Amino acid sequence: ALVCSIISFLLCWLIIDFLTAVYYRVSYIYFEATLFRIVTLFVRQCVLRLTAFTPVIILSALCRIAAYGGFMEIIWYGHSCFRLTERGLASVVTDPFDHALAGYNPLKLKAEIVTVSCNDLAHNNISAVKGDPYAITGPGEYEIGKVFITGIQTTPHGKDFKGTRNTIYIMDFGSVTVAHLGQLKDVPTQSMVEELGTINIALVPVGEGGSLNSAKAAEVISMLEPNIVIPMHYETQYSKLALDPLAKFLKEMGLTELETMESFKVTSASALGEEETKVIALDPKLITL
Repeated sequence: ALVCSIISFLLCWLIIDFLTAVYYRVSYIYFEATLFRIVTLFVRQCVLRLTAFTPVIILSALCRIAAYGGFMEIIWYGHSCFRLTERGLASVVTDPFDHALAGYNPLKLKAEIVTVSCNDLAHNNISAVKGDPYAITGPGEYEIGKVFITGIQTTPHGKDFKGTRNTIYIMDFGSVTVAHLGQLKDVPTQSMVEELGTINIALVPVGEGGSLNSAKAAEVISMLEPNIVIPMHYETQYSKLALDPLAKFLKEMGLTELETMESFKVTSASALGEEETKVIALDPKLITL
């Protein structure tokens, strides 16, 4: 926003000063004004206006940042656990795990909201999140700290179901919508996909082990059509669970290699573009012991 403000102001100044110089050229034509004099006048006015309006530029940029917010940052802590933050909105931690079961280092996180997709120690260690967070553990509609969250159960309803129940969470941060698929095991129906709505960023399990395998994950992604896919729930050097490696999913997606990031940052959905779905892998952030 700061750069855009500076560029827009400078362009306006340059146009105004150019027209002013032309005016003076015409005005002084009878006084045999030289080209050097006109250029000198033009440069002097630019410098004077830049000096005078620098505070205005900075103030304008700050106002635009305040109006449009900063950026969303997504950090992966391993397995299915992410922390999503955006300035001025409630922070969210998804599926905090028990490191004794899932691996990685013990979690020491802080957030206003924590979501739990399934009642499993690899997904429901709420005690690892400090700050007295609001715990969302099932389907429903929630609004906390300007973040709108919709939980949709993907497993059958009813007492007869004996498996692990799973809830998908759609998190609307205003400028970006993120879907955390939890421990989704089966490809959803078309009606369920329509219920999820538009998804900008999908956090997708890809390593089987009680969730989607690579083939099913690729099929789900083609149905959801998100702008960005961030894989989760797969084997790494820090995990303890029996999961498939990321390479198997990448092969299914037709990708030979993928550069990883420490975190993913985005300002808005429009900044993601309308190109084909892009896969971004994050490096797990290990909590210092």
